[in-house]
Formats: sequence, C-alpha cells, structure tokens
Amino acid sequence: MSTLREDPTTGEWVIVAPRRAARPHDSAHTPRDTAPPFDPGCPFCPGNEDQTPPELARTEVADGWDQRVFPNLFPALAVGASGEPLGQPPFRSRPGVGAHEVVAESPRHDERMDEMPPARIERILRVWRERSVALKAIPEIEAVMVFKNFGDRAGTSLAHPHSQIMATPVVPPLVRRRLDVATRHHESTGRCVYEDLWEAEVREGSRLIAEGRSYVAMAPFASRSPFEAWILPKEHATSFEHAEEDSLPELAALLRGMLGALRLAAGDPDFNLILHSAPVHEEMKPSFHWHLEIAPRTTTAAGFELGSGTSINPVPPEDAAAALRSAMESARR
Repeated sequence: MSTLREDPTTGEWVIVAPRRAARPHDSAHTPRDTAPPFDPGCPFCPGNEDQTPPELARTEVADGWDQRVFPNLFPALAVGASGEPLGQPPFRSRPGVGAHEVVAESPRHDERMDEMPPARIERILRVWRERSVALKAIPEIEAVMVFKNFGDRAGTSLAHPHSQIMATPVVPPLVRRRLDVATRHHESTGRCVYEDLWEAEVREGSRLIAEGRSYVAMAPFASRSPFEAWILPKEHATSFEHAEEDSLPELAALLRGMLGALRLAAGDPDFNLILHSAPVHEEMKPSFHWHLEIAPRTTTAAGFELGSGTSINPVPPEDAAAALRSAMESARR
C-alpha cells in the first residue's frame, strides 16, 4: 500500500505509491536520437568558439580544449550594477545581478557523461569547483548552484554535453530550507543530518547503491521521483570546493557508473544533475553537507503535486536501489 515518508533533510513529505505505476499511458518510451560526433551548426562544437560569448576559462589538452566555460548567451542573471532591493512591500524587487555560465563538457557533440572517460569527468568536476570558487568571491553573490540538464524533459535546449552554473544574490528558498533543517538538527544533536543519514543507509542496506572509500551512493528514503539517487562524501564538508583533492577520481568513476546504471535500469530517462553546496556565508558552519543529486524525469507533476507541493513516487526507493545495484554490477562484468 501507499506510504508517506518524511525527508529528514527538508522536513517535506513524499507519497510512495507503487500502484500508481500501473496507470495506463498513451505512449511508450521514445528512443533517444543518435547525435553526430560534430555538428557544424552547434555553437559549442570546436571551431565555433566565436558563436559563444568570450570564454572565462578552458581546460587545455594535447589536441585542443577539453572543457570551455563562457557566459550563457541568454542568462537568467548577469553581472551588473548594484543588486540593492527596490520598492516597498508588497512590491519589493531587485536587479537580476548574478552570473549564469555554461560549461561545454567535451569537444565531442555526441558524448554522454555515462560514456566519457573518467579522466574527462574528473576534469569537469575540477572546472565546476574552480568556477564555484571564482563566483563565490564576487561580493554580491550569496549562493552558487551547479546543474546539468539532460534531455528535453529535463529542460535542455542544446544536445552538446554541457552543464551550467548559476550564482545568485539571494539564497534560493529550497537551499534555505535544507540549510535551516540541517542547522536545527545540528543544534539539537551536535551532528550533521546528512552524515547521520548516509551512515544509517549503509547500516540498513536496502537503499544503498554503492559504497567506496570516500563516497556513498544511495536512493534516498523519501525519494521524490523514481530512481532518484544521491552521492554523498563520507568526509564532512559543507561545500564541494572543500572536497578532498585525491577523492575526485573516485567521484568521477562513481558518477559515470551511476549514470550508466540509470540508463540501463530505468530506460535511459532524461534527468537533472544538481550539486548542492552551502551558501557563501554558511560554509564555515558545520551543519550542511554537500552532495550530488540525480533526479530522473520519468514522471510529470500534475494537479495534486503542483497544488500541494507533495511529490508522488510510484517506484519505492528500495526497488530502485536494487535495480541500480544490479545494473552497476552488470556493467562491471
């Protein structure tokens, strides 16, 4: 039967409803189009560098660039003048000051992250970290979020492998909520809620997907969507910029393996990849714990979800974890 589960990191409730998976649907999964290695019309492909804004950084390799970073041509927020609030309640506003950057992750137009060499993913992780440090140094910036949209349902507009980095002059509401819950937990227990969570998942075992020397991958107890998965560092750190340097190769290999397992176990769904880190002025506090979230887009929020803010997940995370574990084991054979 259906159950309600509370997410200990947000205090939000999720409905896990396995019977919802049997609902009839009008259409089946559509196979993903095959992309060419190079697209002359793609602004992110080598040779088309003049079609993007001037680059902010690049990773050089023997035969050219491996990653490029540049401002988004259509930014949600942009570097500008003062971001001081304007107006009076209830009509307050402020200029859209911040940053919105694009990371072209590979020179290959057709390369997926689950097919990349782990060394390339490691370089991407380093770019994310370096750009996060640079953006957090801007005085107006309060929070930085790294994210990757893969597929139309996840919001991608260009097929070339890329991720994005947003720097905001305010702390986004869900980031604030996660931080507040983590702070209350730390004040009452003296411990980090994320460390308590991953340690409990390792002991319990049914939602554990993989465990290495430095990282744990799991399907969270209150997963909001089918096959949702988190990767957490074992070593406590509030922000990704503080991750142990020698742990990045392990993280790159685990992320590649997790995305490959998702592709095999869940039918190659579109997904969002989100890097959660503490806001700028909260990094020295001990309550938060950075982590990666993989959020597949296998369901669509409808009236109840939009009206209540409560997610309905038709796939129990225990079943999702078992399928992902099996897929990772198959890939290793």
